[in-house]
Amino acid sequence: MSMDVSRFHAAFFEESREGLDAMESGLLSLESGGADPETINVIFRAAHSIKGGAATFGFTAVTDLTHVLETLLDEVRGGRRALDRDAIGALLSSVDVLRGLLAACEHGGDVDAPALGAARAALDALLAGGQAPAADGAAAAGAAGTDAAADGDWRIAFVPGPQLFLSGNDPLRILRELASHGEMGVECVDGRLPPFAEMDPFEAYLAWNLTLPGSVPRAAIDEAFAWVADECELDIATVPAGRAPAPAPAAGAPAAAAPAQDATAPAARRSTDHDNSIRVAVAKVDALINLVGELVITQAMLRQRTEHLDPVANEALLSGLVQLERNTRDLQESVMGVRMLPVDFAFSRFPRMVRDLATRLEKKVVLRTHGEATELDKGVIEKIVDPLVHLVRNAIDHGLESPAERRAAGKDETGTLTLSAAHQGANILIEISDDGRGLDRERILRKAAERGIAVPDNPSDGQVWDLVFAPGFSTRDEATDLSGRGVGMDVVKKNIAALGGQVEIRSRPGEGTTVAIRLPLTMAIVDGMSVSAGGEVFIVPLAMVVESLLPAPGQVRTIAGEARVLRVREDYIPLVDLAAQYGLQPAERGEDAPPRIAVVVEADGRRLALEVDELLGQQQVVVKNLESNYKRVAGVSGATILGDGRVALIVDAGGLAQSAPVPAAA
Repeated sequence: MSMDVSRFHAAFFEESREGLDAMESGLLSLESGGADPETINVIFRAAHSIKGGAATFGFTAVTDLTHVLETLLDEVRGGRRALDRDAIGALLSSVDVLRGLLAACEHGGDVDAPALGAARAALDALLAGGQAPAADGAAAAGAAGTDAAADGDWRIAFVPGPQLFLSGNDPLRILRELASHGEMGVECVDGRLPPFAEMDPFEAYLAWNLTLPGSVPRAAIDEAFAWVADECELDIATVPAGRAPAPAPAAGAPAAAAPAQDATAPAARRSTDHDNSIRVAVAKVDALINLVGELVITQAMLRQRTEHLDPVANEALLSGLVQLERNTRDLQESVMGVRMLPVDFAFSRFPRMVRDLATRLEKKVVLRTHGEATELDKGVIEKIVDPLVHLVRNAIDHGLESPAERRAAGKDETGTLTLSAAHQGANILIEISDDGRGLDRERILRKAAERGIAVPDNPSDGQVWDLVFAPGFSTRDEATDLSGRGVGMDVVKKNIAALGGQVEIRSRPGEGTTVAIRLPLTMAIVDGMSVSAGGEVFIVPLAMVVESLLPAPGQVRTIAGEARVLRVREDYIPLVDLAAQYGLQPAERGEDAPPRIAVVVEADGRRLALEVDELLGQQQVVVKNLESNYKRVAGVSGATILGDGRVALIVDAGGLAQSAPVPAAA
């Protein structure tokens, strides 16, 4: 019976990418002085796992390259070789090539043959070169578990667990790997095979009794079973040469696997996190979140429908609805937590990037990260990566000085770049800081004047720093492939604003610069202020609300016979009639109607006053994407369903602030 293994490809590619990330992180740790034996073992096991999976699926190019990598890393583990900076650079380049090979295998693209050839040549050159002595700790770790069976042969009884195939493992691959070390005796044990009609093609039924020459190192056998040690029954022992292997243990019987689980064997340190987690497609999680959102809306409808019921006559019903509300809130928080990922998902790509840029620019940079475990919505993390990449590149290229400049300024010649993340209420604060030269206030003002960018009178430092977000702004006289021509910082700000976030810059000359990004933890649920305008209900994101007030007649002025501004203390800000903005007729107001209310909001560094009829309250709302269900509407960032079933639009305060005219100073 044949099995379609292509269904396991997705798991292989995802796990291989995770393995490459582990290899890259480990190699960077080795380069920075973290040469502990476990780091070397982690790198080796990642290469070994990728090689085994690639061999199973027939991805020859991946198998061949990882085989050379594995050989080189095995010498490092065994203390027969040390890795210098050049060697680590060659290994990192091989990791990059493997990423490309995996992408080609997954999507059917072309293989970058020149890059593959260069990576293979670099590894072959390392293998053919001199073998420098390694650190004592690494040698000790590599030497453990490598002894051969001096007085006989190896006897191996191998009983795969029934679910072995579902974890992406293949017993035949393990057998082929063992056979590559020497002549192997194989006996297949089929005692667990059920009747044909009861067979499940996804379960492993066969077991094997194996023999290998005693000259095969024990470490090679342990490595072959390293990734299935928790999913099989295994007995490894020595027998006199020529003796037949003992029968494989029956399924479910305790395995005499103490040697395989020896503390010095790599299998003993294998993570078993996969036993406590499952991989779920993002589309399924999003569908679940949408269903919970609908449940929240239904629960709000029920609450509103029962507000006028007699609490005495309907005590049991109302008590049940209170319990339903509590359970719904807990369910909502739990489901939203499924989409939350540690911000290290974004931070983990920067050590390699910082290393490569610093080398290219001939600068010395150390990267420090804090708060990597801080969690953020997966959708927000994915969209914040590109802005962070641009800001990190800017910090290295523009902010940090060369070693000579830093020495002349009395600084350590190695600059420090810091990435940090922390929760602040319903938001997350991400900061990118450097200890470089800082921003040059006068140079920024001069460049702004040259480009005709409006600058306030007697601007504060914060207002000057905000000028770098103007489209096309750059203090560089010549474009480079890193700094470009000023295109980027304006896009960074727009992308962050599109996520409902804000960005600000703090800088001190000679001490460095910090870019602070404040983002909502999730885009699926928004804390909002519900307001009434033109007979309709609108939601204003609470994070953007500064204050609300009742304007006195003297506080409102008309400019050029059309645009209106509101005086708030000493400033004049645009005043927008929310009903008129969305083409609604103003609500009828009697003589005794209270005056209209102004809600002051701030977005992208600009303030705006929204004129509304009434403040209805604050509430959490489930955001529905208006664009995918209807079309994009100017001034609207989404929609939600209220407890009474009506649809309420969510105000795009940032978009309205950008389109509102800038009032002249009074």
